[in-house]
Parts: sequence; C-alpha cells; structure tokens
Amino acid sequence: MLATNLGKTGRFRVEDLKGPRELRPTHLKDLRRCLDPAAGAALPIRPRGGGSAVTDCNTTTHGTILHTTGLDRIGTVDPEAGTVTVQAGVQLAALVEHLAEQGLELAGGFETGGRTVGGAIAAPCFGPTIGDAAGFFSSTVAAMKVVTPDGRLLTIGPDQENLLGALRMSFGLLGVIYEATLRVRPARTFTVSHRRVDFEKFAALVDALSNGDVGIKFYLMPYRDRVYLDLRRYDRRAGSAHRVPWRIKDWGESTVLPHVFRSLNRVMPIRSVKYNLIDTISETTQSLVNSRFVANGSNATSQSGLYRRPDTRPGRRRVHRSTWCFPAANFSVVVRAFRDFCVAIYEDGGYRLDLPAVGHRLPRDRGAILSPARDEAMIALTVASTDARGWEDFVIDLAEFGERWGGIPLVSHSRALRAEYLIQTYAGRLDFFRRLRRQLDADNRLLSPFLAQFCQ
Repeated sequence: MLATNLGKTGRFRVEDLKGPRELRPTHLKDLRRCLDPAAGAALPIRPRGGGSAVTDCNTTTHGTILHTTGLDRIGTVDPEAGTVTVQAGVQLAALVEHLAEQGLELAGGFETGGRTVGGAIAAPCFGPTIGDAAGFFSSTVAAMKVVTPDGRLLTIGPDQENLLGALRMSFGLLGVIYEATLRVRPARTFTVSHRRVDFEKFAALVDALSNGDVGIKFYLMPYRDRVYLDLRRYDRRAGSAHRVPWRIKDWGESTVLPHVFRSLNRVMPIRSVKYNLIDTISETTQSLVNSRFVANGSNATSQSGLYRRPDTRPGRRRVHRSTWCFPAANFSVVVRAFRDFCVAIYEDGGYRLDLPAVGHRLPRDRGAILSPARDEAMIALTVASTDARGWEDFVIDLAEFGERWGGIPLVSHSRALRAEYLIQTYAGRLDFFRRLRRQLDADNRLLSPFLAQFCQ
C-alpha cells in the first residue's frame, strides 16, 4: 500500500496496486451473504449507490465495493400514512416519478441527480428546501432495515429515533441500508422568482432571505460580481407545474454548459478571451433559461434529475465539485470574502472556476447525529469547474478558506478536508458515533483508510 502526499497540510490519498473486488447483490439474501464473514469478502467492504461522492468515502483502492443499485424495488405507498417503502438502490429520480403519478412528492426540495435512496440517506443530500421542512433527505426516513457488518438484518422503527439519527448520514459505517420507509406528502406547487444583483446587494439581502419562509438557490459569478437568485415560495395561485422548463434548465446547466466550457478550455489558449466568453455564456444562460422559462414548479417537476447523472470515473470527471457549509447567520460576510478569494487567486496567476458556484439555504436539521446543520441554519456552497488543471491545488486553498471562515466540511463532498479539522468541528457528536461504530463493527469490516482518518 502506498500513501501519496498531495503536497499541503497533511491531506493525503491512499493508493494500492491492486483494484477492489465488486459485488452487486439483487436480493436481501445476496446482501446478507456478501457481508457474512464466512463468505470471505476482501476487507474493507464499502457500500456504493449512485457514486455521486467526490471524496473516497464510497470506494476503496483494495477490498470490496458493494454496489446497491440492484436493490431497486419500490414497495408500498401509503397516502394516508404519508409514507413509501423502497429499497436502497432505487434511483431518487425514479421514486420522484412514481410518487408524482399518485399526487405525492418528497417532503423537501432535494437535488436528486443520479442518487440512490440509500446513498441519499447515508450521506448529505439537500437542495432549495422551502421554509423549515427537512433540510436533508435523511430526515425523511421514518424507519429502515440495515444489514450489519456481520450479515445480520437489523430493523429500526420510528420509536428508535436515536438509532435512526446515528444511521442517517453514517456513510455506510454502521451497516448497509437495505430498505427505508420515507415520509412523503401531497404535491404542492411553488412560484419561482429570479433576481440579478451584485455581491454587495446580495450580502445585504441574504440574512433576511435565510430567515424567511422561502427556498433559496443562488449562482455566484465572482469574476463578474454577479449573483443570480432563484427564490421559491408556496402559493395556491401558482398554477400547474410543467416539466419541460425544468428539463431545459437541467439540460443547460448539467450538460450544455460543462460540454461547451470543456471544449473552450481545450482549444482557447488566451485566458482573458476564453473566460470572458465563458462568463458571457453563463450570464446568458441564467437570463434566458432560468429567469424566463422557469416560473413555477413542484418537487416532482424540479427533481427529475434527468440530466444530472454523476460521473463516477475517478480522475476523469466532466465536472469537478467541492462543497462546504457556512453558518447562515454570517454568510453575508463569507460571500464577500469568497468573491475576493476567487479573484485574488486568479489575478495571482492561479486557478479560475469556469462554472458558477451554487449555494443553497439549509434549515436547521437535527435528524442526524452528524448533520452539518444540527446546531443552526447553514448555507451550502458548491464550487464547480470543468478544468482539471490546477483543481487539486485550488480545493486545498478552498479548504483553508473554509476553515478560516468557520465552515463545516462534508465527508462525501468536501475535497481536501483535514481530518483534524473535521474531528474538531463535529467534536462530541463524532465521539459518540465512533463508540457506536465500534459496537456494531468491532472488526472494522466497513472502515476504509479514508474514513479511518475520522472514525477510527
């Protein structure tokens, strides 16, 4: 095994000359057999759903990768109880479609793109949630069935909230999710309003918006001092929600822009010309597609995820991403600092983002022990770019920025996070989680080298 230093502050990755074995169970008995110590699966065993993580939390360079996408059956929908029971490998987009046919929707504005139910429970899944509804998908879980690291089936009911809280956002360290019962609700329509402001105006607005009964998604263009706001409010007069505008929006943001920008990065040698063109295309897309096409919607129409499929090829991703969460209470200060941070790095001859950074307001959510918003409302900020050259150094600088401004890293979506900082940030909650993990997985069957940095 080779430990390879990335060059700054002790952040590392572990590489192995041998690749992992891959298993794909399709039934409960198959899943239990995979985890049975007598089966002799190479350790560690890492469960994997849609592969949306940008860190190594759902993979391993040796051992076994356990794909759950074969567990893809949707079970009972109970409109009166407001629940649906599904297996862990069900694609969220497929679940959204299934619920919509019965006039139901997920109880929160989650961005589903390519994710599975199990993956969205085991790691943070969020979006522009309106008001104080569940900020994270995991908090919609009312009950679940989990196969323990030694192959036993464990059923957790709604009266076991503490255990549910530990299994939510547990990154597959306490067991492999087999089935979950989720809370759903009748579909509701919301209106969408759009605004274009500069960073100073946005900083003046964001505190009031974060405390209001509104869903917030915004796009930051620090090199042009532009912020595009997407504000969602429930309204009985909103009218019918249509899928086509959302699919055009999804297609433009997830497919067209990354493809065009990757091409420009390959063929355009003059940086000033290239980035001026890239920013102009981004602004035009925001003005034409988002602001004019999308006027109303519902969770069913906005969560299709038709074009948001994660690129799971290590080292060959079309779009590179990293997410940090910041307290909403002082985000007006953080967003100004972020603009200055991006501009300073570029002007010093360093890396430049070619896609807008995307932010979401996350209401306080105590559903999971390791919830990043357990103590207060947060703003999740995702930086993205199609240019791989210099990306790894940039995210190390971004992690230093996040620490400086009191950010909270996400184990699955924060590149270059420092183990020491994450341990300090989650403090006593992580200590409790570690103790529980040692009870359920005393032999470290699910513990990969990457996760051992935090959870050993």
